[in-house]
Amino acid sequence: MNKDEASSIQKALVGEQNTSTLMADLKALFKAGVLLANVLPVFTGFWLALHFTETSFRTHWGVFLLTIVGSTMVMAGALILNNWYDVDIDAIMERTKKRPTVTGNIPLKVVLTMGIVFTIIGFLLLMFTTVEAAIYGFIGWFTYVFLYTMWSKRRYTFNTIIGSVSGAVTPLIGWTAIEPGFHKIPIMLFLILFIFQMPHTFAIAMKKYKEYTAAGVAMLPVVRGFKITKRQIVVYVACLLPLPFFLSPLGTPFIVIATLLNIGWLVASISGFFTKDDLKWANVIFLYSVNYVTILFVLMIIVTLPI
Repeated sequence: MNKDEASSIQKALVGEQNTSTLMADLKALFKAGVLLANVLPVFTGFWLALHFTETSFRTHWGVFLLTIVGSTMVMAGALILNNWYDVDIDAIMERTKKRPTVTGNIPLKVVLTMGIVFTIIGFLLLMFTTVEAAIYGFIGWFTYVFLYTMWSKRRYTFNTIIGSVSGAVTPLIGWTAIEPGFHKIPIMLFLILFIFQMPHTFAIAMKKYKEYTAAGVAMLPVVRGFKITKRQIVVYVACLLPLPFFLSPLGTPFIVIATLLNIGWLVASISGFFTKDDLKWANVIFLYSVNYVTILFVLMIIVTLPI
């Protein structure tokens, strides 16, 4: 192998490494897992609106693409701005130390610009669906960026309630792209997501208790302790029990499966009062919550598929 060939190989390897690093940085900046998790409720809301208005999906491809891309960009903008604002506490918390805002791989000015640009483009795309869809998109964005990230996250334990609103409006964006949102179905979807996020976030806060404490973030387990947090988890999970019955138009199989999921989660939550390993239990609740919301919203689509 001559020097030129060796040099070419070395440059190729460096290029691959840089590309890999960039992709990892963008994935962290966009909070890819959170972003993708929020796309499903948007799609479910859109799908159910088509189903209950007996509208063809084929004739609404354009609206569908505008809704999905627009809402995803708005959410991405909010998540990017969250990373930009939280760079100081992200530098303290172990799980966020490698974010590009902390490492400096992506300059903060670039991050801020990206957050603003993604937000504006997202809103413009949603405006081409319906004004109501754009309004719900704005509610979610404003709640997450200003009311949660910049105001309540570091000060008050009710930051979780505020943050839950931003995640709960996602199916309303999808639904109102087709039909006005004053309808039992999208309201129930909002309530399910709002309530689900409380025990889900509490479980994360318990798992990352030391990190949140070090960063001075006012999460419930940090301020009030694990015992109070466990009680709150049980209360919120119990509040999910009646909600499937308000979705009776989705059919008996849905109600049965959703109820079994709720009962299983409640049993797992109550077991927290008897556990000796709080962190292991919190991880169980976290994993259950992630699977719970995914199964539930996918199930809503499955039971309304045309036969």
